Amino acid sequence: MLSFNPKGEVMNNLFKTILVTSSLLLAACATQTGWSPTVDPYGDPNAHRINQDYEECRQLALRSSGGTAQEVAKGAAVGGLLGAATGAAIGAISGNPGAGAAYGAAIGGFGGGAKQGFESEDAYKRAYNNCMRHRGHYTVN
Repeated sequence: MLSFNPKGEVMNNLFKTILVTSSLLLAACATQTGWSPTVDPYGDPNAHRINQDYEECRQLALRSSGGTAQEVAKGAAVGGLLGAATGAAIGAISGNPGAGAAYGAAIGGFGGGAKQGFESEDAYKRAYNNCMRHRGHYTVN
């Protein structure tokens, strides 16, 4: 028998709103624009090429890391699937597998997206830094 529970419906809508807002904030924070390695031009024989190498290495790093937004989406999808399966199993024990799957998908999707975004960001920074070093520049970070 289905029953109407206004308080539960309000909590469910609030949970969905918080989840969507958090996901959008995470995606906005997980970008690869704005970071670049600090190059010390003192004694750099290739100092005249720093600006050109910055741009070329940035493009290479973006390609090699897969792009943060794309990686966040992949991580959220995988995390959501795993979370839904786990949540359904736990929900089945408590008598509501549908709600368990929904909560599991939301939590797993958020966690998977965050993990994948941070890993992609680290790969981007590593590739950018390595590229600049291989072109003969002295990077500080």
